[in-house]
Amino acid sequence: MTLTRETILKTLVDDLQPRPEVLAMWEAGAAAFGRVDAWSDIDLQLVVEDDQVEAILARLEALLRQLSPIRIQYTLPQPTWHGHAQTFILLADTSPFLMLDLCVIKHSSPDKFLTPEIHGQAKFLFDKAGISNVPHLDRGQFQEETARRLPTLRLMFDLFQILTLKEIHRQNWLEALAFYQGYTLRPLVEALSYLYRPAHHHFHTRYVYYELPPQVIARLESLYFVDKTTLAERHKEAVAWFNEVFAQLDPQALAARLPKSAVPPQE
Repeated sequence: MTLTRETILKTLVDDLQPRPEVLAMWEAGAAAFGRVDAWSDIDLQLVVEDDQVEAILARLEALLRQLSPIRIQYTLPQPTWHGHAQTFILLADTSPFLMLDLCVIKHSSPDKFLTPEIHGQAKFLFDKAGISNVPHLDRGQFQEETARRLPTLRLMFDLFQILTLKEIHRQNWLEALAFYQGYTLRPLVEALSYLYRPAHHHFHTRYVYYELPPQVIARLESLYFVDKTTLAERHKEAVAWFNEVFAQLDPQALAARLPKSAVPPQE
């Protein structure tokens, strides 16, 4: 038997919704952006009473084991970068693509990954505590953070291009390629993201095929797919493009490009 997305979600909701310590549960990821397809996993987030995180993680695992043996599981060590508890589970009796990404969040946590301009429209399965009433992205705060970020982006880009160039000269192609991807293309994608999708400027290549113009995607692909004979020339092109895009990045103008739902800056 192959378990479906719907069966898994119903099993979890039926057990967890009546529990008073579980305050809300929702689908994030592809579901929040309306892009669920045959290859989508299940990004599931729960808000629980602060002292119940470990207990609910254990309950989630037990419920899933009732449905199927667990093929693979990885739990992020504490403390996690985001401050929440998170585990990844792949069941034996599901599609190999239907991984569960389970994130359990304390009720007191100030950031629950719900800002709609960044995380999409969360698909709530239940909400007993008004968790879905979240503020929109603040244009003023975004402008301030962007004003701090852009000088660092510029500085690091200029500083680290020599890493790629020196390895090209040495014909150390693996090192050259790694530096090119990390210190040339990654900041280029960040600059392009600021320009075309400022709320997702920190998403790197995530969702670029949905959010960047087709001509930009085509040009990026030509820079990513390189070999020994084209790396030096593509690096030169990428540097020129970064400089061109960066010259257009103004924090105030970028804040104005945020979705209309974003909160305007206070006068």
